[in-house]
Amino acid sequence: MGAEIFCSRWTPLILREFLCGSTRFNELRRGLPRISPALLSKRLRELEETGLIAREGNGGSAYRLTEAGEALRPIIMSLGHWAQSWVDREISLRNLDPTLLMWDMRRSIKVNEVPPGRRVIHFVYQDLPPKKQKHWLVVDGESVDLCYVDPGFDVDLLVECDLRVMTMIWMGHTSIDIERRAGRLSLEGDRALVATMESWLGLSAFASTPSRPRAAQPVSLAT
Repeated sequence: MGAEIFCSRWTPLILREFLCGSTRFNELRRGLPRISPALLSKRLRELEETGLIAREGNGGSAYRLTEAGEALRPIIMSLGHWAQSWVDREISLRNLDPTLLMWDMRRSIKVNEVPPGRRVIHFVYQDLPPKKQKHWLVVDGESVDLCYVDPGFDVDLLVECDLRVMTMIWMGHTSIDIERRAGRLSLEGDRALVATMESWLGLSAFASTPSRPRAAQPVSLAT
């Protein structure tokens, strides 16, 4: 029964979204851009029926993990650490998604490390089609907003690179310094933001887990 509940398609990733702080349907959708709204609604009903999540707020507009749902945290984290160690890097980088990356980065920003005042960071992924290239993070105090259209503020830091480069940085497979020295990452703007980027750009929760040496027969997600 445990496997039947936990191993349903998308369920571990939905639970991951709750563990990362998502509470509303649209937040879950932003963290899971490839799930259909109908399937997400179905999975949420199932999780509610099994007692892993509960509704809260006016009219039940938000969800929260129950004690049973929170108890799955070590299993989900262990799965992530396992994947970071054993899933071949090229497989994990095969289906890159700028929306998902930016949403995860937005949640990982260490606001206490960002220089004070409103700071606008403009990301441009040069290898993507024009409509998907540009994203803005607006850090103001404790809040971090993700914008897909120009928010109309002066840009404090312009970050230019390919999507693969920023994804590898966020996953811990490389670093800002390495990519800058290699000419694959350009940072222009506020010197304080540039100097502290290694500190305020929070990485994946699994970035510190070392990848295992590539085996003769690498782990395949299709296995």
